Amino acid sequence: MVKGYFTFVLHSHLPWVINHGRWPHGTDWLNEAAAECYIPILNYLNRLHKEGSEPALIVGLTPILQEQLKSAVFPAELDYYLDNKIEAAQQDLREFEQTGQKQFLPTATMWLEYYQAIKNDFNERYHKDIVNAFKNLQQQTSVEIITSAASHGYLPLLGHDRSVNAQIKLGQDVYRKNFGRPASGIWLPECAYRPAYQWKAPVGGNQRSYQRKSIDEIVSQNNLKYFVIDSHLLKGGKAIGVYLARFKELQRLWDRFNKEFGEIKQDFIKTPHDIYLVASNPAINPVALLVRDPNTALQVWSGELGYPGDGCYLDFHKKKFPGGLRYWRVTNPKIDLAIKQPYDPEEIERQVTEHARHFVQLLLSISHQYYDESRKPAFICTPFDTELFGHWWFEGTKWLYHVMKLINEEESIDLINGTNALDMFSPEKVITLPEGSWGEGGFHYIWLNQFTEWTWPRIYEAEDEFYRLLDQHLNTPDPETQRALRQLARELLLLQSSDWQFLISTLSARDYAELRFSFHYDNFKHTADLIKARRFDPNALNYLENIETQDCCFTDLDLNIFH
Repeated sequence: MVKGYFTFVLHSHLPWVINHGRWPHGTDWLNEAAAECYIPILNYLNRLHKEGSEPALIVGLTPILQEQLKSAVFPAELDYYLDNKIEAAQQDLREFEQTGQKQFLPTATMWLEYYQAIKNDFNERYHKDIVNAFKNLQQQTSVEIITSAASHGYLPLLGHDRSVNAQIKLGQDVYRKNFGRPASGIWLPECAYRPAYQWKAPVGGNQRSYQRKSIDEIVSQNNLKYFVIDSHLLKGGKAIGVYLARFKELQRLWDRFNKEFGEIKQDFIKTPHDIYLVASNPAINPVALLVRDPNTALQVWSGELGYPGDGCYLDFHKKKFPGGLRYWRVTNPKIDLAIKQPYDPEEIERQVTEHARHFVQLLLSISHQYYDESRKPAFICTPFDTELFGHWWFEGTKWLYHVMKLINEEESIDLINGTNALDMFSPEKVITLPEGSWGEGGFHYIWLNQFTEWTWPRIYEAEDEFYRLLDQHLNTPDPETQRALRQLARELLLLQSSDWQFLISTLSARDYAELRFSFHYDNFKHTADLIKARRFDPNALNYLENIETQDCCFTDLDLNIFH
């Protein structure tokens, strides 16, 4: 008898970096994610299918990521990146042989073979189209691809319901274009939710309050069936937080703000092992909630308490230059880089398999306990940023494969995707949700704090300006005005990306994020001035062409999504 159903949710996202630098911040972020995460995950999921083990899980591909992976620029960028990595591995092999550093030779050989295989997979197996490879996987297996907000805007803090709707509607449009059907599920950026209430901007000069729709109502209006939330929004209590352990500067920031956030009170007993509905407006279809299971999430996410902190795994931080390849193991997550020990690829298979078995036993324990208490199967949802697997935790993609392989061998637990879970559990209980996210404190502080506060008045100013100009000129027949309006919309969408506030708060790329935010703000203002002046001389058209080339996302954007 099946006593539990389990799904991974892998949220794949990067901000628009194409044409905005390469290294250390820029397109190489995309190249790293493709080479270390997306292609290896595709390989393992296809391997499971070929072996007869159904890989049922949920993969989120944000629209802005899809736009980059489908970009004409991307294949050459990734090939260039992979060629550099192959050359670096070859140079390291020669150096280690000449200097007698035999302890590093197996890892250098591993890197050479790894990047050669990834390049071949990208070009020959997946024909330079990662998005289409995921589409084929969805058509052939129980893997389910979901969408997200267009540019990963932080929805609870956007100033207009029209902006929230445009982010979600465009997310559906991009998904439909690439996958040939509408998405059933959506990843709300940062799992951030806001109910309906009399809202006013948290910062800025305009403090007028007005009634806002709940985010679930807008999700439902776009024919989406479910989204993912953190368990504290369902049950109350303190949010686990997903970024604190990874970014030391964020820990310092959190220490300053910790006292401001209390735990959410639970109104009645709820469990993350069931599926609920939320319906803020009784006139619309309710939306289902997949709730993050805290125990399984912490077991994997934590770099100190979870599997990635095991001493035998590849250390993320210590790299050899030139080339940037990694040759050292974690050793101990609390020691400094100087005393990290050499990595041994030979011992990894055993450790990954052991950790996969441990995780499956955890799933079985949760499932059996829940079934014994409730007399019905448990639903266990464990969402992660995809980049954890392969990038932060190099062996994580292999671990995912082994977990799903082992689950397929168990009789009392099954893998399941989101749509099938809704059919299986047929949720009926409707609940309300408080405002919050999956960040530390469970609220908005990573995206709205003393270091990011300056960004929000500019976003609100741009939103107000955009809707004024759109309402005035949407039906203007002048092609230059329409062209400028579409680029104005792109700059607004890119300005709204939650990544800029995140990168500022974590200090992982603060200068880059501040410059990118300012760049899109300046582009927005200058383009708005052109529309207001109706001045499209050769210089203005050259300017438009330049920013259209640099910010060439959402090329077939329909301005009607903003209504």
